[in-house]
Amino acid sequence: MNSHLERLRQELQNVMKDLTDTAMAQAPAGKWNSAQILEHLYLTYKNTNKGIAKRLQAGAPRATPATMKHRLGVLMVVGFGYLPGGWKAPERAVPQGMPIEEVRSAIFAEIERLESGLEECERRFGARTKIMDHPFLGPLTARQWSNFHWVHGRHHARQIRERARL
Repeated sequence: MNSHLERLRQELQNVMKDLTDTAMAQAPAGKWNSAQILEHLYLTYKNTNKGIAKRLQAGAPRATPATMKHRLGVLMVVGFGYLPGGWKAPERAVPQGMPIEEVRSAIFAEIERLESGLEECERRFGARTKIMDHPFLGPLTARQWSNFHWVHGRHHARQIRERARL
């Protein structure tokens, strides 16, 4: 299941390996810099892990019925691998100024937790079961969550590379 998360881990390791502190602080006016983007990714993994832990502790998934908007979003993001721009991050995933060294040291541990948590959800609840809702995409299976995080991380890794060239 988690070839997506392995690719995510490799992508982030590659993008982070040569980033200097100066490069991490560069950004176009009004946009997040690379440090903020990495913190945003870290927060998305951490928050997904909190949701997974709640579902596992409760012993049951908790997902709402998908709307047509959800289904189209899942098709676009999870199915086609396209993450459209212009979505505003949920407040809980907005960077707050976490020190970059802390982000660098914590982000991969969160991805590992994500991987094991999603595997456990799939084992317990079944591969086709929607385990919980995504803020924009609605209910997702464990595999869809894994794929979403790959697409989302790849999208932001491109942004980090662009900022490093400024």
